[in-house]
Amino acid sequence: MKRLAPNLAGGLLGLMFIAFGLMFLLGLVPEQPAPPEGSPTALFMGAMAPTGYLTFVKVLEVIGGALVALPRTRNLGLLVLGPILVNIVAFHVFIAGEGLLDPLLLVIGALAAFLLWCERRAFARLVTRA
Repeated sequence: MKRLAPNLAGGLLGLMFIAFGLMFLLGLVPEQPAPPEGSPTALFMGAMAPTGYLTFVKVLEVIGGALVALPRTRNLGLLVLGPILVNIVAFHVFIAGEGLLDPLLLVIGALAAFLLWCERRAFARLVTRA
């Protein structure tokens, strides 16, 4: 019973990343209004999309989401999704200027932080000498 909350959080976080990644890769993302020309957001997306880098990130999101959803591979999935999560937060804070007010961003961050807390002993071994 004590593993129920981490398993639910991992499943939800994994499902979110799998869904968002597949929506992009399958071309199911709804049309959004283009950001103003010359804005930091437009320049950032102008560099990410045509180069194929965004596709690479979305493939990693799907892989990381699948790994996080499975309890046995959850820590590896968190290692894959960690840099992606940091970049999502950095984009919203520094480029889009929205800060951390997006509810979806708060949910994703809370789920990831909860999973990291639950697995803190496993991750502590990455930075300590055994």
